Amino acid sequence: MRYMCLVTMDPSITSKLTEADWKEFQAGTRAFDDELMAAGRFVTASPLDQPETARTIRLRKAGALVTDGPFAETKEYIAGFIVFEAADMAEAVSIAGRSPFTRVGSIEVRALREY
Repeated sequence: MRYMCLVTMDPSITSKLTEADWKEFQAGTRAFDDELMAAGRFVTASPLDQPETARTIRLRKAGALVTDGPFAETKEYIAGFIVFEAADMAEAVSIAGRSPFTRVGSIEVRALREY
């Protein structure tokens, strides 16, 4: 089964990272992806642009309302996603728990359903 992980980052944590910390973090994320690829579990992943560049669209009776920024006021923001294969939710949580993103934000794991 495929699982999508919505990756969040917490600016109160990431703003304190040194350049060396960032390099270590990025190396860790590459190693995590490489581990999934080597195991044949990796499907796709991508970082997202900064939340200030987002547009949120709502269609209401008066028409479309487009607002700047993310849809929710929260400290953490969605920074990217990763999709991988796992046998079940327990295994998906175990895999996602090894991601370096868990140290600078959080990961929400959800099964992808057939459409």
